[in-house]
Amino acid sequence: MKALTRIFALVAMLAAVTVSGVASDDEKPSYDKNQAEMNLLVGLASDNLGLRESSAFMLGEIGSQKAVVPLMAMLHDGVESSRVVAALALTRIGEARGVYAVKQAAKFDSSPRVQKLAAWYYNQYAVPGSFEFIAKEETGTTDEMAVR
Repeated sequence: MKALTRIFALVAMLAAVTVSGVASDDEKPSYDKNQAEMNLLVGLASDNLGLRESSAFMLGEIGSQKAVVPLMAMLHDGVESSRVVAALALTRIGEARGVYAVKQAAKFDSSPRVQKLAAWYYNQYAVPGSFEFIAKEETGTTDEMAVR
């Protein structure tokens, strides 16, 4: 009899845990977009490179207008990987000053990698067809970017 009582208690506990777990899955988490944006802006000013670049990416994903000026600063003064992320974020946001800064980076950045990716982002998100790439193998010359 004791064994049957223990089994019944165990089944009841498992049922209670299962029901409570299922009930919480239906609820959608809510968050304050403004608070998230402010936290990401704080992350953008961090000394941690990974946090800074992740924050920049997410600010681009949410289309933060408040992030345009800090992202432009990152595009001009950051390490190469940070400049690439900043270019992506700025084109995703789509604000005119940021998009123009990405266009200028595509032409004048000191890194060929940043130039190519900035041009690609500008072409994909801002003005499709604005940059054409001429492959080295096709022309026998160095890679060039032509602005329409």
